[in-house]
Amino acid sequence: MPARDLPDLHRYLSLGVIALSLALAYGIWYAYSVLLVALLHEYGWSRSVLAGAFSVFTLVHGAVNPLVGAMCDRLRPLGLMAAGGLALGLALWADSYIANPWQLYLGFGVFTAIAVAAAGWVPALIQVRRDFPDKLGLALGIVSSGVGVGMLLVVPLTQLLIDAYGWRTAFRALGVICVLWIVPSSLFLLRRSPTRRFAPPPAAPPRTSRSPSATTLALAMRGAPFWLMLAAFFFGNVCSQTLHVHQVAYLVDQGVTTMIAASVVGVVGAASIVAKIGGGWLSDRVEREFVYLAGIVIMVGAVAALAALAGTPARWAIYGYAVLLGLGYSVTASLIPAMVSDRFGGPHFGAIVGVGLMGSALGSAVGPWLAGYLFDHTGSYMPAFAIAAGCGLAAAGAGWRARTLRLRAAQAS
Repeated sequence: MPARDLPDLHRYLSLGVIALSLALAYGIWYAYSVLLVALLHEYGWSRSVLAGAFSVFTLVHGAVNPLVGAMCDRLRPLGLMAAGGLALGLALWADSYIANPWQLYLGFGVFTAIAVAAAGWVPALIQVRRDFPDKLGLALGIVSSGVGVGMLLVVPLTQLLIDAYGWRTAFRALGVICVLWIVPSSLFLLRRSPTRRFAPPPAAPPRTSRSPSATTLALAMRGAPFWLMLAAFFFGNVCSQTLHVHQVAYLVDQGVTTMIAASVVGVVGAASIVAKIGGGWLSDRVEREFVYLAGIVIMVGAVAALAALAGTPARWAIYGYAVLLGLGYSVTASLIPAMVSDRFGGPHFGAIVGVGLMGSALGSAVGPWLAGYLFDHTGSYMPAFAIAAGCGLAAAGAGWRARTLRLRAAQAS
């Protein structure tokens, strides 16, 4: 049964369910910014050590994404999400026993990252692409808005748990919540979802000269569009993840209370919900690259706004920065996979986007670690903010060049 023949109510219900699963999985990702502060206060480890654990997390997450994508091309993504949810609960419980850096790197950096990848974005992306070939941008915007929900709810919840019971209990509580939601909800959708390999692209003028179904991973890697997508993933995430990981510590350094700093992450998430859904809807109606470029420009503005908060920031300025980051960074998460699908849709899409997401992982690793390293050696985040802004501009350039090549290919065909 074709995905577009599924009742619309069930299709959109599945988006909401998957979005909440992503809220939990990636709420853990973004909650690391407040866990970093808690570990810093308890153990006094350097910021480069603490940020390095997050870098390992993102590298491992990215390294397993191609495997997860290839598995989803052959298996049912929702079944993998259920298994990942169980693994995530166990990993988070184990994280509560961390006592030294190597345990942080192994427990959170490796095991938790693998579990998040299995329960997270790649299986969700492939499932949504199968169910919504006709409204891909909007569907991806809705489901990826779950990450914003995680930032809005999970990060402040984590801070509340840390304040009330300590970071070890916070890890355990989050693990239990993940198991109780992700596993049964994924199995529920799995029972109701038709078994099929992939949804053919909607009847529309092709965006490339090559038939998407013929594009294998090896074939995709021979062309410039793939590497431009990889560059957009990399540079965009250097910019966004530098801010996501260090914004709480930076604001606390400026005299902001930990709870207000943690609430900033929630405001970022709330703004990203609007931006992901609205940007996804808009990207189905105008060229996706235009929406992407607008988001990148806003994100670079957020870097400048955060740097300007040095001193004694007003609360309105803090939350204004958070809104800018939420509006801007959202395009690096939801639109690039849709841009990849425009060029490399078909039965090999999972493997292609999985490898592409390695660029995202590398950027997410380099940016936060470099920011921590520079802070340890200079006592300031300003050099890191300058690098983040430059990488944002580089991501914009990669996206624009990809558009140019797409238009040339369309004219040639």
